[in-house]
This record gives sequence, structure tokens and C-alpha cells, in this order.
Amino acid sequence: MNILILQASPRANGSTAWMAEEYKKAAEAAGHQVTLVNVSKKKNAGCLACEYCHTKGNGACIQKDDMQELYPLMAEAEVLVLASPIYYFTMNAQMQAPIQRMYCVGSPAKVKKMALLVSSYSPGVYTGAMAEYHDICNYWHAEDSGIVTAMNDEQKTDETKQKIQAIVNNL
Repeated sequence: MNILILQASPRANGSTAWMAEEYKKAAEAAGHQVTLVNVSKKKNAGCLACEYCHTKGNGACIQKDDMQELYPLMAEAEVLVLASPIYYFTMNAQMQAPIQRMYCVGSPAKVKKMALLVSSYSPGVYTGAMAEYHDICNYWHAEDSGIVTAMNDEQKTDETKQKIQAIVNNL
């Protein structure tokens, strides 16, 4: 399967980046084609609500930023993995911009399955991100292949690695 991982942590050696890399390794070992994009390093503006995409743009956004690199990757992905740190109850801003900018196309054409990888140093902060993720799965008609959370002592552990392997096995 063609897998796209959007990793949104600005910390290159952080827990979220580690989770995304572990997913990539496991998926490649299982024979999947994997592209990992660190969206925190991209310049992706928020949606302008200008409706250009739905009027003159024929589904193309008027903004010409780094989303131009992501749109073709999203169009070809069969599995989409969202990997985000949780700072304050939802996926971070670096992940929100690409999600919101999919408004112009509605949903990625080939995505059939999704997964969510989230980490935080705060307890009890995953509910909002998981609800948004489930709403996206439902809206895009994508199957939830699994969610892995990692808080403090769960980060970068063999147990978390095994949980990631288990959701890769759900593909």
C-alpha cells in the first residue's frame, strides 16, 4: 500500500517524530511504500475561506505555498497517518493547516485507512484530537486502523513500539 505519514512535531528527536519513524520502519518492513513528510518544516497557511477552490479554481486552492507538494501526495495515498504532539487538547497547528486545506478537494481520493499517533507530556489531553481524527475518518470514509498515544513514561518505549507495529499489522 502507498502510505503517507504527516508528522507535525517541530522537535526532530521528539516522541512524535520517533513514533512516525517507527511506523515508517514497520510499514516498510511489511512491504509498503512509505512517504514521511515533516509538515512542521513546511510553510502551509490556513484556509482563507475565499471559496476560490469551489468557484474559479476547480478544486485548486488559490494559495501557492508548500501545500502544493502535499496535494499530489495526499491524492495518491491509500493510507494516511497523522502524527502530532498534543500541546493543548487537539492536534497542533502544524497539523491543522494541512487538514484544513484539504477543504478545496473534499477528501483524498484513494485514502481507505488512517492511523493516529499522538504524544504529550500532559495527562488527559487526547480526547479532542481523537474526536477530530474519528470525524475525519468518517467524513473521508476511511477505516480507522488504530490510534497510539504516548505520554511521559510511554514515550520511546518497546511497549509503544509494539502498539505501533500492531496498527501497521491492521493494514
